[in-house]
Amino acid sequence: MSDRLVNLDLDLLRAFVTVVETASFTKAAASLGRTQPAVSLQIRRLEDGLRSPLLDRGGKGVALTTEGAALLPHARRLLRMNDEIVATLGEGDLEGEVRFGAPEDIATMHLPGILGAFARSHPRIRLAVTCDYTANLLDQMSRGMLDLALIKREPVGPELGVRVWSEPLVWVALDASIIETTPLPLIVAPAPDIYRKRALGALQAAGIDFRASFTSPSLAGQMAALRAGLGVGVLPAAMAPRDLVVLGTALPRLSDSEIALMSMRGAGGPAGLLAQEVLRALERGPLAVTADRPDR
Repeated sequence: MSDRLVNLDLDLLRAFVTVVETASFTKAAASLGRTQPAVSLQIRRLEDGLRSPLLDRGGKGVALTTEGAALLPHARRLLRMNDEIVATLGEGDLEGEVRFGAPEDIATMHLPGILGAFARSHPRIRLAVTCDYTANLLDQMSRGMLDLALIKREPVGPELGVRVWSEPLVWVALDASIIETTPLPLIVAPAPDIYRKRALGALQAAGIDFRASFTSPSLAGQMAALRAGLGVGVLPAAMAPRDLVVLGTALPRLSDSEIALMSMRGAGGPAGLLAQEVLRALERGPLAVTADRPDR
């Protein structure tokens, strides 16, 4: 055993964790405000310092070695401690406004606790939260009207933001017997909602006739219609309440939706601090923040 003393560089650990979480050197570089070669060099320096390979560069994408998988939880814990110290001491007087956007279901189910804790920890930072469809949030981001946004994106397609989690979608209804109704009554949001797109695409591909029995931009409105037995709807699996039936294989499989966090280029200060809090809180997926939902 070597008795050499190694001091871990937090910048190198942050680069390592960001590469793993984004599954891409290119996306990690964009998130960290560095070039891709600079991030690659940081990973090499960390591997040299630990005398262990951390990433398997032999295949496609980013894969952890055994040593890298062992390091990851410790690296996250060190970065969390660092960020908490900085937030408590170094940025205690930080002030300003963060304009944050999210789809209604994400905002109501996953964000209240996160945003509440952030507001209490940083009383001089004002939060302005907008709930809207992903397409509208992207438009507002492009026009500089938002600093951060959680969006729903296609797992395969244009790279938008830093991936937070993958969201399985399920068919739900008040009573499973409704699938025998022709045409199938469907409860959906207006276009361009991604769950609407998933539902219509799956039914059309399977040759199942359907009609829109209830259309509402409000999640509360859709839930009320589902509970009234007006039709079949699509929800994230983590949000399916116990008083509704998950239809399973009775209807065609729905492709997953991905949730990603988008930031304005160069976002730092209050916006960067909130982005760290959101990613840290949601890194384990939605189930970790829905355990004490009132309808579960």
